[in-house]
Amino acid sequence: MLTMMSSSPRRLSPRLSCYRPSRLLLASIALLFLAGCASQAPMDESGRQAGQWERQQAAVEAFDTWTMVGKAGLRTPQENISANLDWNQHPHYFRMLISGPFGGGRNVLEGREGRFSLSNSDGRFEAETPEALMEEQLGWALPVSAMPDWVRGLPGEHDSYQLETDELGFPSHLSQDGWEIDYRDWERVNELWLPRRMVMNYEDVRITLVVNQWQVTGE
Repeated sequence: MLTMMSSSPRRLSPRLSCYRPSRLLLASIALLFLAGCASQAPMDESGRQAGQWERQQAAVEAFDTWTMVGKAGLRTPQENISANLDWNQHPHYFRMLISGPFGGGRNVLEGREGRFSLSNSDGRFEAETPEALMEEQLGWALPVSAMPDWVRGLPGEHDSYQLETDELGFPSHLSQDGWEIDYRDWERVNELWLPRRMVMNYEDVRITLVVNQWQVTGE
C-alpha cells in the first residue's frame, strides 16, 4: 500500500519554532563565555597576572626612593641567626638600621656618594664598601651594593646576569655576582608588584629576606 506524501510546506509547531532560536541563543552565550575565559590573563592566588611585570617594569625601575621594613635570616654551616632591617633608600643615599642577634644590638649603616659608615655603641667606622664595613665590624655582610636592585626584582646594571621568569613572566631566579637569588613571594604596593620574600645564596651562605612593609617616601 502506497502512502501519499503532501507536497505542501511543513509548518513547525509553536514549540519547535521557539526551540531553535533558544538553542542558537544558548550557543552564542557559551561562545561569549569561552571567549571571555580565553581573553582573561592567567592569574595566581595572590592576584598576579601574566603580563603585569612587563607592563610595570619601567615603573619599578623608576621606584628608587622607598622605605623597607623586614627581617633577614643568615644561615651558614656554623650558625643560623636573624636580624631586623629598617632600610631607607634614595638615589644617592641610603640608611639601613640593623638590629637583633646578628646585628649585635643597634647598627646604622649609611652610604652617600661612595662613602660608607657604620655606627653602633662602639663608635663610628668607615670603609670603601658597605660589604667590607659589615664584614669588619659585624663578621658577616649583606650584598648591600646590589640589593637596592635585587629587592625590587631587578638585576644590577654593574655586571652580567642570568634571569629566569615564572609562568606569569615575573622574575623567579637571578644569578649575578656569584649570588643565586630566588623570588618566593610578591605583594602589591601602590599598584606595583614587589618582592615580599627572597632567598639569596652565595657558596655556603644563605640569606632569607622577608619584607613586612614597603613604603613610598619622598625625596
